Amino acid sequence: MVSILLIAVLIAAVVFEFINGFHDTANAIATTVYTKALPLRVAILMSATMNFIGALMSEKVAMTIASGLVDIQLQLYVVFAALVGAIVWDLFTWWFSIPSSSSHALIGSLIGATIIFTRTTNHIMWEGVLEKVVIPLFTSPLIGMALGYFIMKLVFELFADWPPKKAHGLFHRLQVLSAAFMAYSHGNNDAQKTMGIITLALVTAGLHDPSMGIPLWVKLLCATTMALGTSIGGGRIMRTVGDGVTKLTPVIGFVAEASSTVAIELMTAMGAPVSTTQVITTSIMGAGSARRRSSVRWGVARKIIAAWFITLPATMALGGLIAFLTSFVLA
Repeated sequence: MVSILLIAVLIAAVVFEFINGFHDTANAIATTVYTKALPLRVAILMSATMNFIGALMSEKVAMTIASGLVDIQLQLYVVFAALVGAIVWDLFTWWFSIPSSSSHALIGSLIGATIIFTRTTNHIMWEGVLEKVVIPLFTSPLIGMALGYFIMKLVFELFADWPPKKAHGLFHRLQVLSAAFMAYSHGNNDAQKTMGIITLALVTAGLHDPSMGIPLWVKLLCATTMALGTSIGGGRIMRTVGDGVTKLTPVIGFVAEASSTVAIELMTAMGAPVSTTQVITTSIMGAGSARRRSSVRWGVARKIIAAWFITLPATMALGGLIAFLTSFVLA
């Protein structure tokens, strides 16, 4: 039963990572596609390649998922339930074009499943959840927004005397570079969540020593799967991120992507699993409001922010429910 459950967990993890790839493709390339800096297919290929490279570069976030959230050895069906809960939430939000966080969906689902498994909240490492999840949940989007606003103001000052056509052409080209780095940072942070959950499953099954870090084959599996998922694209969410918040121009796209990359890489260095969706959205808001506050569609922004607040509690309930149901069959 353990081997079958482990295979089920691995399959669910691969499915989650694949969905994460196409669910979050919009984060890296939406602004580039909407400003016509790159054709859609070229942008997706570039994003998939940079996702793959980024996914192999670090494992701090993965170790947070594997050993920084719960202090008890889980059964494999609990890990499986957490993955299924996150998959259900990702598909739900993708279908309704809601740019929610795959990261927080997985974490919330894992917490909910663990609580049902242990029948207590005592085995959740709440200090780790607070420092690595909740605080970055709020600070990373604020950092993205602040950077977007101030970098945009700086750009206005530096390029005030440039002819509009010349400035437009420059940032049209620069946006390709910023999109590539955004895709890299997405892979460097987002792909690690699934690496962490697979490593947690391997430790649970007694097949891996957590002190050895993340196995290379797990990194390669997750990097490849995310890249394949990214190659499918994410048109539904792209419409919301790309042009739903403000009218995009090459300079706003460049500033938003550059700001997001800095914010995400900062959090990755701290081992914090953040939402690239949240960060790119608020960076667009910041850059757009620097031009003119009324240019930001705050109604759309409020709906997106509302999704951020409900993701953790909703997926905790979902993960707990699935863990409860699967316990009758797999426990």
